[in-house]
Amino acid sequence: MARRCELTSTGVQSGNNVSHAHNKTRRRFLPNLCNVSLISDSLGRTYRLRVSAGALRTVEHRGGLDAFLLKARDGDLSLKARRIKRSIERAQG
Repeated sequence: MARRCELTSTGVQSGNNVSHAHNKTRRRFLPNLCNVSLISDSLGRTYRLRVSAGALRTVEHRGGLDAFLLKARDGDLSLKARRIKRSIERAQG
């Protein structure tokens, strides 16, 4: 399973550990992923997604899963999230 957020496509970043002596060794910065169940208001269903903690805060800020997905670009969403977005658009339109 890839370490990637299904809503924002946040993934692993790389950088350096820097010691006091300024020695640099490569390291990985992993995203804070959470398995969550999000409820779609227009569909009346619950969806299980693997989402970063920052994306979860953004979903709550925008007013739920439906509002987040309708505003999100398709390139940032996973295949599963794009399918949910299409279902929401059909239900509302």
